[in-house]
Amino acid sequence: MAIRQGLLALLSQGPRHGYQLRTEFEASTGATWPLNIGQVYTTLSRLERDGLVSPGEQDQQGRVVHSITEAGLAEMERWFGTPVAQSDRPRDELVIKLALAATTAPLLESAR
Repeated sequence: MAIRQGLLALLSQGPRHGYQLRTEFEASTGATWPLNIGQVYTTLSRLERDGLVSPGEQDQQGRVVHSITEAGLAEMERWFGTPVAQSDRPRDELVIKLALAATTAPLLESAR
């Protein structure tokens, strides 16, 4: 579940393509949660299906850039505001949440 919200948190900083999201997710989590690029694109497809992100134009290399929607911002804020249950910690979601919050906290405040 944290991958979905993690990608939303990164997209709250601005539009990005899949490879950027993968690189930034791994950097933000201290490489404790490596992502397969296929996982990123599958998650982006589901986020798009659910109306949480929208695809934009292709960049110069032909990569589709995605943006977060208002619904995506609401979902991300809900996730950050929800406590992590002890049983929900297969990869220590609390640590992941804190790492991503450190890089997106200023944006959370400005989005309100």
